[in-house]
Amino acid sequence: MSDPLIFLIAGEPSGDALGARLMAACKRLTGGRVRFAGIGGEKMVAEGLDSLFPMGELTLFGVFELLPHLPNLLRRIDQTVAEILQLRPDAVVGIDSPGFTVRVSKRVKAQASDIPLIHYVAPTVWAWKPKRAAKYAAIYDHLLAILPFEPPYFEKEGLPCTFVGHSVVESGAGHGDAQRFRATHGLAPEARIVAVLPGSRKGEVSRLLPDFRATLELLLPSHPELVAVVPTVATVRDRVAAEVAGWPMPTILVEGDGPKYDAFAAAEAALAASGTVALELALARLPTVIAYRLNPVTVALYRRLIRVKYVNLVNLMLDRMLVPELLQEDCRPDRLASELGRLLDDPAARATQIEGVAEVARWLGQGGTPPSERAARVLLEVAAGRPETTTMQEPAWEKRP
Repeated sequence: MSDPLIFLIAGEPSGDALGARLMAACKRLTGGRVRFAGIGGEKMVAEGLDSLFPMGELTLFGVFELLPHLPNLLRRIDQTVAEILQLRPDAVVGIDSPGFTVRVSKRVKAQASDIPLIHYVAPTVWAWKPKRAAKYAAIYDHLLAILPFEPPYFEKEGLPCTFVGHSVVESGAGHGDAQRFRATHGLAPEARIVAVLPGSRKGEVSRLLPDFRATLELLLPSHPELVAVVPTVATVRDRVAAEVAGWPMPTILVEGDGPKYDAFAAAEAALAASGTVALELALARLPTVIAYRLNPVTVALYRRLIRVKYVNLVNLMLDRMLVPELLQEDCRPDRLASELGRLLDDPAARATQIEGVAEVARWLGQGGTPPSERAARVLLEVAAGRPETTTMQEPAWEKRP
């Protein structure tokens, strides 16, 4: 029997990281006897993927942000479906990015129903659009969930769903080296470092970085030793570099997980766009303020559908506002500066947030079997025609959103 061929589709940096860890785990479990094809970013490419086209073309978000790119997106859907039908892989894995992966999977299902379809990262039906559970059940053969309370939502629709844990616990976010970061960048002992994370999408960067700069400018008179560290990714690196070049405080741009996690270890607080990075910051025990803004019309549409109180997963799992969230009209420099300044100057506020994320880290799978290994075992079982049917329950979970 030939080595199994797995077709993976990732559409943004967080999915690229998930895909790369999944690929590495598959190689470990099979002794390297596995092949890959599909679409991914630099991390998946480093694991051996020859991406069908640059993943950056899929890094889109929001209804009005997407419309100008729709013709190219439709063309890439056609291309991806054609490639899958030609290769006939042993399994197709769509990693989040439902705007692209679901459309591809639906068409593959209609034309080649014998190809197993897996989706990695369950849609947040507990937050909005609960009818998506039935939609996914009609398309996919298996769902890999990253949150422990998610499987029942899909299993009741007849879709096998396995909780595998959140792969961010494998990122190394909590193991940065503060001294190495300070030495590398020649920072004085009195330098007060703030991590600034404006997101990985071009729209996020354009909307948030001006407010983030204004926030730090408000803090600078009372915090003259302030140093900004801005981790970024290849898809927006040039845009971020151009924006921060004129900032009035020392500003360091870093790229790659190692330097980013060293920056987390050295920083006193963070100002970050909502997203997976918020979990990395939690694992690094770095007190954080979360900010986000979308196109107002997009937000008006979403607000009619959202069913949860918080956007940050830490707050959702704790069911309380541990990490400040300043969204849309509240995402203003004065509000951001007030919350960020409190984390810089109030030891009790810092301690409260640091202590609160420890349990969340355990719920996400920290300390157990690596989530990527759990996901890889299920994937290989499905690809071999022996689908995993049991839900992995570690760690235990009692709450529901």
